[in-house]
Amino acid sequence: MRSLIQQFPPDLESLPPFRGFPKEGLRFLTQLRKNNTREWFLKHKSEYEDFVKLPMRSLIAALKTPMAKIAPEIEVNPKRSMFRIHRDTRFSKDKTPYKTHVAAVFHLKGKWEDSAGYYVHIEPDTIYVGGGIYMPSTDQLKRIRKAIAEGSDEFLSVTGSKTFKRQFGSLEGDKLQRAPLGYPADHPMVEWLKYKSFYTGVTWNEKECLSPKFVDRVVAVYKNLLPLVSFLNEALGK
Repeated sequence: MRSLIQQFPPDLESLPPFRGFPKEGLRFLTQLRKNNTREWFLKHKSEYEDFVKLPMRSLIAALKTPMAKIAPEIEVNPKRSMFRIHRDTRFSKDKTPYKTHVAAVFHLKGKWEDSAGYYVHIEPDTIYVGGGIYMPSTDQLKRIRKAIAEGSDEFLSVTGSKTFKRQFGSLEGDKLQRAPLGYPADHPMVEWLKYKSFYTGVTWNEKECLSPKFVDRVVAVYKNLLPLVSFLNEALGK
């Protein structure tokens, strides 16, 4: 039988409207956790395409118009923004071939994977919506830390705003034990400079993605993350 996704190429005009991520998609990802083999996946590939890949592309397409209003510099592409389901196992002890979640990332146009951006992640039990930059390169880290040290007032106006603190609390991710090289231990921004990544977000129950209103909720988070993402991209010279 021809899968639904074969009927809908990944362009905005052809994709069906996003009506919520289907329960069948969450069920497929749950089953994939228990049967993470190529044999099982190939046998159930049409379920992945119809209930995971297609609705995720529809979600991305639905985000394009509202994101163009709040962050027109960000690329929202139904085909390019979505991560592949296949895991890179070359340097991992875990050799299971497939991810058990579906996710998408949105970067600056023309700066794919070389800028701060936005992220959405769906898996059984957990939804994560966030933004920033994860594990930047050494050069990127230096640029961001320099911008924080020299533009502390601007950075603190972002992370210290009522909206940011109420929704996100602070940044996430690992930190250095000591001040980074080139900065004194008593630097007034030292705790921020210790971060290895600069991102944050919100975690929701899986039920949040089942409704068409999920698009609005994601956009609201991205809107509140815009000052952080903009600060980071300016720091990176983007």
